Amino acid sequence: MKLAEALQERADLDRRIQQLQQRLANNAIVQEGEQPSEDPTELLTELDGCMANLEQLIARINLTNCHTMLEGKSLTESLARRDVLKWKLSAYREMANIASQVGHRATRTEIKLFSTVNVKELQKQADEMAKELRLLDNAIQAANWTTDLE
Repeated sequence: MKLAEALQERADLDRRIQQLQQRLANNAIVQEGEQPSEDPTELLTELDGCMANLEQLIARINLTNCHTMLEGKSLTESLARRDVLKWKLSAYREMANIASQVGHRATRTEIKLFSTVNVKELQKQADEMAKELRLLDNAIQAANWTTDLE
C-alpha cells in the first residue's frame, strides 16, 4: 500500500468514527418503553475496531513519514514546513489586506488612517511563500504516491 492510499484510508476511518459517534449519540437514550433504532453495544464494538485500526494506521504513517526523505529532509519535517507556511501565508495575506484598506476621508475633520507596513513588499513576500508552499505541496504529494507504507 502506498502512503497516499493510507492517508485516504485514514480520512475514511476519521469519517467513519465521526458517523459512529453521531449514531451512538442518537441511540444513547430513548423514551421509556421504546427501543433504540440501533444497538449501542454493537456500535461501540464497531467504534472500538475502527479506533484500533486508526491507531495502527497512524503509527505506520508516522513511521513512514519519519523514514522517507524529501529533498534532504524527512517527510515529517516537510509536512511541518508546509503547515507553518500555510499559517504564515495566511497571516501575511491578512495583514496586507487590512493594511490596504486605509479608507478615504469625506471631510478634513475625519481621522486619516495610514498603513504601518509596505503593502507592496508584504504582498511580494506572500506571493513568494505561496510559490514555495505550492512547490512543497507538490513534492509531498508526489512522495505520498511513490512511497510504500511501512
